[in-house]
Amino acid sequence: MEILVSADGCLRCNGRSYACVLGKGGIVADKHEGDGGTPVGSFALRRVFYRPDRQPRPETALPVTPLGEDDGWCDDPAHPDYNLQVRLPHPASCERMWRDDHLYDVVVVLGHNDDPPQPGLGSAIFLHVMRPDRGPTEGCVALILPDLLDLLKDCDIGSVLRVAP
Repeated sequence: MEILVSADGCLRCNGRSYACVLGKGGIVADKHEGDGGTPVGSFALRRVFYRPDRQPRPETALPVTPLGEDDGWCDDPAHPDYNLQVRLPHPASCERMWRDDHLYDVVVVLGHNDDPPQPGLGSAIFLHVMRPDRGPTEGCVALILPDLLDLLKDCDIGSVLRVAP
């Protein structure tokens, strides 16, 4: 299944449309760590994480893993674990996946800069839950939780998210 994301904040798939938010830096063709941009391209949906204390296991054919309080994602381009899931505490800069703000209650890892990761070309590009104020992300794509859960029902290991310029 192909999921299309456009600059106007619309995500489309299987004849349905969902409002989404993108990175505060807009859509970027030349992604770099910390630029706040959502990268242009086609990205496989790798796997889903969820907060088991807040959310039942999402219905999807994608691989699903419950988050733990010590889960993190390395965002330090100088570290060998760059753009990889890690356990906290970790010696390098990392994003905490177990968040208080509900953004990662359900989070889909996108296949951006991961085969293999190239230092500085962007990390932690996810599809996740939108902020209540619908504010921009740091470079991810975000949907309200009910829409994200609805979308995931149709996703499988062949699903791709395509961000158009």
